[in-house]
Amino acid sequence: MTTENHHPFAFTNRLSGETSPYLLQHAHNPVDWYPWGEAALARAQQEDKPILLSIGYSACHWCHVMERESFENTAIARLMNDHFVCIKVDREERADLDQIYMNSVQMMTGQGGWPLTVFLTPDGLPFYGGTYFPPEDRHGQTGFPRLLLALHEAYQNRRDQVLQSARQLTEQLESLNRFQASHEILTAGMLEQAGEATMQRIDWSNGGFAGAPKFPNTTSLELLLRTFRQQGNRAALEAVELTLQKMANGGIYDHLGGGFHRYTVDAQWLVPHFEKMLYDNALLSEIYLRAYQVTGHTFYRRIVEETLNYVCREMTSRDGGFYSSQDADSNGEEGRFFLWTLGEIESLLGVADGKAFCLYYGITEIGNFDERNILHVPRPLADVAAALGEASNRLEERLARGRQILFAAREQRAKPGRDEKILTAWNGLMLKSFAEAARVLQNDSLREVAIRNAVFLLSRMTQNGRLQRAFKDGISKFNGYLEDYAYFIDGLLSLYGATFDVRWLVEARRLTDVMVEQFWDDADSGFYFTAKDHEKLISRPKEIYDGAIPSATAVAADVLLRLSGFLEEPAYERQAVQIFHGLCEPATRHPMAFSRLLCALDFHLGPRRTVALVGDKTHTATVAFLHEINRRYLPNTLVALKEPADTAAEATVPWLRERGQVNGQPAAYVCENFTCHAPVTNVTDMAAYLQK
Repeated sequence: MTTENHHPFAFTNRLSGETSPYLLQHAHNPVDWYPWGEAALARAQQEDKPILLSIGYSACHWCHVMERESFENTAIARLMNDHFVCIKVDREERADLDQIYMNSVQMMTGQGGWPLTVFLTPDGLPFYGGTYFPPEDRHGQTGFPRLLLALHEAYQNRRDQVLQSARQLTEQLESLNRFQASHEILTAGMLEQAGEATMQRIDWSNGGFAGAPKFPNTTSLELLLRTFRQQGNRAALEAVELTLQKMANGGIYDHLGGGFHRYTVDAQWLVPHFEKMLYDNALLSEIYLRAYQVTGHTFYRRIVEETLNYVCREMTSRDGGFYSSQDADSNGEEGRFFLWTLGEIESLLGVADGKAFCLYYGITEIGNFDERNILHVPRPLADVAAALGEASNRLEERLARGRQILFAAREQRAKPGRDEKILTAWNGLMLKSFAEAARVLQNDSLREVAIRNAVFLLSRMTQNGRLQRAFKDGISKFNGYLEDYAYFIDGLLSLYGATFDVRWLVEARRLTDVMVEQFWDDADSGFYFTAKDHEKLISRPKEIYDGAIPSATAVAADVLLRLSGFLEEPAYERQAVQIFHGLCEPATRHPMAFSRLLCALDFHLGPRRTVALVGDKTHTATVAFLHEINRRYLPNTLVALKEPADTAAEATVPWLRERGQVNGQPAAYVCENFTCHAPVTNVTDMAAYLQK
């Protein structure tokens, strides 16, 4: 096999007209790439050629490696072009295709990931697949050219076997969407068992869950916080705190610029794949915020603020949308932007401050990654201060000054590529985090970021009342998926809690009605991932498992429950309960795959509380009420507010009606499990109700 490489800019293929940064990265490959669409599928049918489907995303390190090794190689590209119709898909734009064909590869091989490489019949049925393939036989793995020739030969000479295999696999895919509804009574015992099973997986040395690579797994951490809250299980809280502290002190966290990388390859949270994803930073900033509410420890608040500052600085468009990701690579080298040598640090900070900085952040001459260093915090500040013979507060001042100097120097380096595609679902996750942080921290700047984002999504990501999936270069495209609706509605409900502007509840209700009308499965209950008028594919999947992001079905169940609570719409709650019954059996057996659904079940089972506040938002008593509520971790509490002359609020939220101030003073009406307490006008009395 020749190793001749095509110059990446001497040729332009059909991807050059796309807006996806990932597809545009491949627009100059010698591969005759098509985007997914009628033209590619029609050609496969006309020429009776199998399809080579390659799925990845802009920030994926191994996607870049496979491109350099294979897709820019003219000899390999010739094999691809001669024997296959080649389609390139951005998994973030086409989550439907990614889900279908990822499921098929996992069935074939027992594992998945990106780049995803799938071979299909001309009508789209998968018959072989894998992830990364090297350009030649290597480490027991078949080289890509040999694989291409073997699959071409099989399709030409053993067609019947190929088609039979493809049909059987497609039938298996369809079976994933069918569940046997349980009529078992939903009880708190299910949550107790789920918490116990989750605790058994905790890595008590390093935090997180046993094994490597290490992913944040925020939905399971949220379930453990609820376990602590409902059962008083201190070990559950200790597991969450251990994990959050280890991550924030590890290499997965960017100690200079804020924000988290996607995961680490080791069990100690030290060596990340250096890409930064919007969804990780949304989910992690929210779980650190919850830990701050539970414990009051300012360490968690600092991580929230630094992470959201990073998103504002690096990941926010001029119009208020949030970008998707930043690459792992810069100048073609993984992690280069984030790595340091001891000499670089001492030259910037001087010998004395450099020594202190290196001691605290684990910087050594030999390095911990390719002879360079990933900043991390291997021991507490007090221990380092004692070793240096100085006060902790003095050392912290020197470290803060050092971080500022290194950050400024790092800004002069070539930055990792940024995928400036804006996705509704991921923006919904980030909207929720900004809105919740604005509420809990009483931060007007964060509230404005959240409002601008919601306005952007409603104006630029909506067509004819329906959500679009992706926005880039002024163009929104692709029908929204279930996760786009569920996550955005979730964000709007949090934005209502941060502003008490009923506009956001009204929009949440409207989008929920669209979600139910377009995605609900009347036959088996639950939600499909694609709308009923979506492009017809080989399968109409349902997304039920938590992965790097929460299950769209679980979030949909949760927003149905909370909207039902705000609007007193029992039909919404009935649909959520149908979801619980449909997934009760697998959720009981595999709780870590259903953590977000179990959190929603916790809300359903209660005890559930509503707090109606009546009073001017700026009145000192109202402010005190809100501060008392917001500082607490109250995941099963709904809060609504109306000002004395606000008719729109009581027209939207029924339990604000016929409730007024008491003796001209702001009042709080607390109800729990359909029983209401007498209204109170001082924060101490309200706190007593909340404490129960």
